[in-house]
Amino acid sequence: MLRRPQIVFALGLLLCTAAVRAQNIYKGSALQEALSSFHANAELGATVNNGFTPLWMAANQYGLTGIKGSNADLRVGIFHDADSYDEEANAERGAQAAADTKRRNWRIGYGLDAVLEFAPEAEFFIHQAYADINYRRLLLSIGAKERGLELKNDELSSGAQTLGINARPMPAVRIEVPDYWPLSPAIALRGHFSYGWMTDGKWQRDYVAPGIHYARHALLHTKALFLRLGNEARFPLTFEGGLEMACQFGGHIHNPIGSEKKLIRMPHGVKDYFMAIYGGGSDETDGDYLNAQGNTTGSWLASLAYKGEGWRLRAYYDHFFEDHSQAFLQYGWRDGLIGIEATLPQNRFVTTVVYEHLRTTHQSGPIYHDRTADMPIQISAADNYYNHNLYQGWQHYGMAIGNPLFTSPLYNDNGDLQFVGNRFTAHHLAFCGDPTPALHYRFLYSHIRNWGTYNIPFPEVRHDNSFLLEATYQGTIRRFGGYSLKAAVGADFGNLIGNNFGLQISVSKPF
Repeated sequence: MLRRPQIVFALGLLLCTAAVRAQNIYKGSALQEALSSFHANAELGATVNNGFTPLWMAANQYGLTGIKGSNADLRVGIFHDADSYDEEANAERGAQAAADTKRRNWRIGYGLDAVLEFAPEAEFFIHQAYADINYRRLLLSIGAKERGLELKNDELSSGAQTLGINARPMPAVRIEVPDYWPLSPAIALRGHFSYGWMTDGKWQRDYVAPGIHYARHALLHTKALFLRLGNEARFPLTFEGGLEMACQFGGHIHNPIGSEKKLIRMPHGVKDYFMAIYGGGSDETDGDYLNAQGNTTGSWLASLAYKGEGWRLRAYYDHFFEDHSQAFLQYGWRDGLIGIEATLPQNRFVTTVVYEHLRTTHQSGPIYHDRTADMPIQISAADNYYNHNLYQGWQHYGMAIGNPLFTSPLYNDNGDLQFVGNRFTAHHLAFCGDPTPALHYRFLYSHIRNWGTYNIPFPEVRHDNSFLLEATYQGTIRRFGGYSLKAAVGADFGNLIGNNFGLQISVSKPF
């Protein structure tokens, strides 16, 4: 039963209330400032649907919205966001007290975010729990934290192919430069480096059908480096580009594909942490044809933006890869996500428009062949995006970690966490606006044609059309204060995930 989680959740509510009342007690140091200037939020939401939850009502929500049946949840969080380091502003304060300057060099952030979910069975879990320690431009982040997309619009984009916002956040120890560090007026760098772990191993064990492979205690390494060329304050054209990568390694693999063993204990020593960085080593199931250890994925990202008077136009590209054949130019880059984002001059109807085209049908070609004495030719094709013979693919709690147009395994509904449709083309259109200062809306539409996989193609091409219309109203009630009311309607039409229709509503209260 849920007696213990309910008690924990109630205690969390009491702590949030007590903390809000005490928020002006401490003054002075970075720690005292962090303890005295936090904000809290409580949100109650519900989704009603037939069939599955429509795609865009559940996608890119950090795994918070269930996809099976109607559901509801109560979410409570307390946060303190550390301000970004501003070197120029800090220099201007040089005449003030040294203690104040030191406090601005050192900044602390934290968050605790808990969810009580009712669908189809009640579940309590900690969604975010993290601490951030900033020194000047460097940030050390420890814990599970929601992190936005790179070079894309979080609200309107279909999502990233490698490190997206579609699945629950995973705990990690992460060192990063969150904002661009200028090396010159026109050149700047930022990036991150992290080690963490997947938290869905027990869930995988309970979810998959007998004999299906799954992983427990898997580790995760991620890294990224981005370069910016240009300065919008001096010239309207700006380029951003870089690389983000991830590697699943370590852990216990049950029922692995390609092995007679029922359990493989993957190595996780110091050497293995280093090999996860550069893709070294090999797996026990590789046999005579060695591959890199673990499950490595990544994306090359690029963006070119032009800023005009009151408007901005940006084109961007996301090229996904799972091995050297697509990481470099061995077979050509025929797959990828191409996007255009337009920020319009100020008006009451449409502020931003995004169009994206995503293709994943090539995957280096349909044939994989290792060198043999009879045919000494290596063909490193049939990449099988997001799937892996040891780890249960690029998913967390059944939701794609990357782009949700790769239909998440939870939609399989057969106890298998494979991505059964990773060869597709998609068109995605989205826009948003602010008809009044208190009202904001967004509209998303995606059209998908899916061929299945190279190994198991669909008998006929499947298609899907997914819609979302969502509106958020910011209001104030006397003696209650400010609140936010959000309502959405979504639908899917097609034979990929079926015909689905849903309504969603939530109300949140900041403290």
